[in-house]
Amino acid sequence: MRNDSRPVRNEDLTEDTETFEEEIVHINRVSKTVKGGKRMKFRILMVVGNRQGKVGIGIGKSDQIPNGIRKAVNSAQREMIEFPLRKGTLPHDVIGKQGSAKVYLFPAVPGTGIIAGGSVRKILEKAGITDVVAKIIGSHNAVNTARATIDALNQLKDPVVVAKQRGISMKQLFGL
Repeated sequence: MRNDSRPVRNEDLTEDTETFEEEIVHINRVSKTVKGGKRMKFRILMVVGNRQGKVGIGIGKSDQIPNGIRKAVNSAQREMIEFPLRKGTLPHDVIGKQGSAKVYLFPAVPGTGIIAGGSVRKILEKAGITDVVAKIIGSHNAVNTARATIDALNQLKDPVVVAKQRGISMKQLFGL
């Protein structure tokens, strides 16, 4: 922390910034009927992640795709979540829900890879998960499955923290 009274500049912030990877998940052309005809816009769904347990999704709408991408990236960076990773996979299985879409995420042994489809695969890649099995049940809408995936990742808990909260050892937690 600085103790002088000069204003904060961009070069002062470079120490704390992380590098995030961005990827377009889905681009949809939407139209609105108005008095003069139809107005076309684009809705862009983006995922931003650091491949180390931090990921976020965002939606941007604009007349032009580059402006929509910029808006989506800003939205995704504001909505970042952090979750525990265990050796490239999840600590436990989890279900995420959004609308009529359900996403089941199961941990997998090393070497399995990411067995998932659609927007779920892109989110898990940017999150840093290397071995996982996922299944989408219900709606396959890209936005709802992306939000359901984020909901599932948000529910993950670190086993070490859970064992400490319960006052038991890791062996007792896993029933060994």
